[in-house]
Parts: sequence; C-alpha cells; structure tokens
Amino acid sequence: MGILRWDPVASDDLVQPWQRLSWPKTIGIGMQHIVAMFGATFLVPVLTGFPPSTTLVFSGIGTLLFLIITRNQLPSYLGSSFAVIAPITAATASQGASSALGGLVAVGALLVLIGILVHAFGTAWIESVMPPVVTGAIVALIGLNLAPVAKEKFSASPLSATVTLVALIVSLAFFRGMLGRMAIFSSVILGYCVALSRGEVDTSAIGHAAWFGLPDFQSPTFSAAVLPTFLPVVLVLVAENIGHVKSVGQMTGVNYDPYIGRAIVSDGVATVLGGLGGGSATTTYAENIGVMAATKVYSTAAYWIAGVTAVLLGLMPKVGAVIATIPDGVLGGITTALYGLVGILGVRIWVSNQVDFSLPINQLTAAVPLILGVADFTLDLGNVSFGGIAVGSIAAIAIYLVMRILGWRTRSQVGPELQTPLASMRE
Repeated sequence: MGILRWDPVASDDLVQPWQRLSWPKTIGIGMQHIVAMFGATFLVPVLTGFPPSTTLVFSGIGTLLFLIITRNQLPSYLGSSFAVIAPITAATASQGASSALGGLVAVGALLVLIGILVHAFGTAWIESVMPPVVTGAIVALIGLNLAPVAKEKFSASPLSATVTLVALIVSLAFFRGMLGRMAIFSSVILGYCVALSRGEVDTSAIGHAAWFGLPDFQSPTFSAAVLPTFLPVVLVLVAENIGHVKSVGQMTGVNYDPYIGRAIVSDGVATVLGGLGGGSATTTYAENIGVMAATKVYSTAAYWIAGVTAVLLGLMPKVGAVIATIPDGVLGGITTALYGLVGILGVRIWVSNQVDFSLPINQLTAAVPLILGVADFTLDLGNVSFGGIAVGSIAAIAIYLVMRILGWRTRSQVGPELQTPLASMRE
C-alpha cells in the first residue's frame, strides 16, 4: 500500500513525517505516544461515565483514519477532547448518556462539513479570523491552562514526580541515539519503579482484568433539546486542529496549511464514529505535540504504531489495567514538561511569524486569552459551562476581529500612526 511508505533515516537530528528510524526505534517512539496520551484519554470517559476501553478503541481507530485522510503526511494522535466534558455531563443528566452520544455525532458531522469547505475553498477565510497572533495564543493557553492539572498530579507524590521529571531532563540533556529518543518512556518506567517501591501503585485491578475482551459499545439518540449545547464545542475543536497543524509546521519547517481541511475532516469522522459506538469526541493531542518537541521525531510511522497499539489495548483489559496503574505522581512529572513545551510552541508561532507586539491589537489578542486560559475562567450558559481553553480560544478570535473591524471603521478618522499598522494587518 503506497501510503505506508517512509524513507529510512539514521540521523538523530530531526526525523520528518515522511521518514522513519529503524522499526525498533520507531516502535519505541510509538510507545512514548501511548504513554503521553493514555492518562488524559482515559480521564475523559472516567469523568463522563463512558466506558474507557471503548474510548481507547475509537481513539486508536480515529488516529489511523486521521493518518489515512491526511495522506500519511501529518503526524497526530486523536485523543479524548476535554471540551465536551461539560455538555456531555449536562446532556447525560437531562436526557441520558445516549443523547450525549447524539450530540457528539452532531459535533463530528459539523466538523466534517467545515473541513470540506476549508479543503475546497482554501484556508484564507479561516486565516483572516485566526492569524498567527490568534493561533499562537490558542496553542500557548492550551498548554498553560493544563498547568494546574500537572501541579495536582505532581502534588500527589512529589518524590516520584521529581524523579520522573529529573530523569526526563537528564536523558534529553546527556543522551543521544536510542536513549535520547526513549527519554519520556524510560523516565516513566523509572518513575513507576520508584512509585511501586513506595507503595503508590494499586495493582489490585490487574488481577481481576481479563486478557481479552470486547469493549462496551453503545448507541446514540438525538434530542433537539441537547444538540444546541454541543455546537459551541465545534469552535474549540477547529481551533485545536488549526493550532496543531500550525505547531507541526513550526516544528518541522514544513507548510502544512493545505492539510488543515483534511485534519478537521479527520477529527470530525473520528468524533462521529466515537458518538455512534460509545466513545468520546476526539481532538489532536497537546501531549503528543510535547513528545514530538522533546524527541524531534515527527514520523507518522510512530503514530501508526500508537494507533494500532491503542486499539489492541482497548481489546486487552489486562494490559490496559497495567497502564492505568501509572500513578498520578509519575504522570505529574511528565506532564509538567510536556504541557510547558506546548505553551512554548505557541510563543514560537509568534516569534517565527514576527508578530508585532507593539500593536495594541496583537497585545490584547494575546494578553487577555492567556489570562483567561491560565486562570481557567469559566463561562456559564444555562446548564453548560465552558472552561478556560474554550473561553480563551473564543476570546482570542473575538478580540482580534472586533479590534480589526473597529480599526477599519475609524481608519478615515485617525492619523497615519494608526493607518500604517492597520495596513500591515490587512497584508
């Protein structure tokens, strides 16, 4: 199959999406992606009451479909989206879990439609709404918003978390080759051993779990009263996908903008499948961007390994139970680094695109959303509550558009000092 072809490379400097290391090394990198996404992907179904194994299976299938739809050019893992926790909780409480799944199907279908439009007519209309100052702010606030999560997990066991984090830093600073590539995975193993020796790992669930078994599939129902509560989530998922594509482009030096439409379509298809079978909405994962930033390996081959492994883990409760025993302290050590790297990628988007922060429009477009995201401001609309990532993303777009529109309307009433920045914004 032509799509499953990569150029073998031996260099440790940077591995592009169409390249791969040796298969043993590629499998190792794929396992790191599994470790990075696992905690968050499992957390969403735990919080919403959906079956974790089902979510994991559809997460893996969604990732494989993403790679196929994007022609195996765009590295990404599709994990569970945190943006849907609030509407799922509200829908489940009022209409039942099946109605929440119907809401996910609607979200996915709308994402597919938006992706098709982007692919057919280009990204200019999206870029006019979400230029680098906006996408950089969204990527940065996604990483920084997760800082309290990392702190909470870190605080669960400061010693295990510190050992894990220090091991990661030391590995990346001093080791090259395979040891350097496996820094995240090996750091988790070391942290896990420390946590196990300290009695912080609960292994009771492992003995009761079966080796093989199908996940618990569920079917959706559709309620007109529930569907509107899910629609605002689409904006967040579109922003996350655009932010992911921009981030990968910044890291690899390749222009992936033509793949934005395919990425959105892929996420929509994966979300529809999840809603039809009892999984969750998917999104491109910040955790896995962090893995790529740390390892400099962007090969899609590693994501094929991760996607297939995720499906197998969903069908093997015993193995899933083992991975699920990774304690919060160990995850806290890893996420402290990974979430920070995501935040820095947002800053890199600003720097690489030479965003002029002497302009008030750029200052406020970045400043206000960052505070909203870091402080985790919430917006309550009836029974639905949107957290800091959603509120910050919406604010970044709204502030930019409002200031730009008001600037153009008053252009004839101001001097050259304002007209020049506005002209540069138009270009």
